[in-house]
Amino acid sequence: MNVVIEQVEKKSEELVLIRCRAVTDEVREIEAFVKSRQGSLTGVADTKLYEIAVTEICYIESVDGKTFLYTSDQVYECAYRIYELEELLKPKHFLRISKPMLVNLMKIQSLQPAFNGRFLAILRSGEKVIISRNYVKALKAALKGEA
Repeated sequence: MNVVIEQVEKKSEELVLIRCRAVTDEVREIEAFVKSRQGSLTGVADTKLYEIAVTEICYIESVDGKTFLYTSDQVYECAYRIYELEELLKPKHFLRISKPMLVNLMKIQSLQPAFNGRFLAILRSGEKVIISRNYVKALKAALKGEA
């Protein structure tokens, strides 16, 4: 399979074209991945509203009844509840790793075991988040492509 990337002008629409002899499981996976990276959420920072691309979000955390979106350089408050975001973002490679937290699987750089069956995820942003032992099995399945 060859891959060709062509840069277009800013005013042109971006397009992903897949040319194949047959629509196989591999082609469907590529299509699902591309579609999963689209979308945005609205967040508030410094009393201003921002549209944050889902691909920029490293993790999401609920603290004291408020939900926060964490990117590599900013924190935004979000109106959604964590359970709502879990359902909304499941097809976009987000996974619950503890009761109050979701992580973007595409932002995980490495994993290492921690105490009491938990794991530590080191994100590409350098942040570290703990994966509760209740969610380790789901994480392993997701990373293997079984979820």
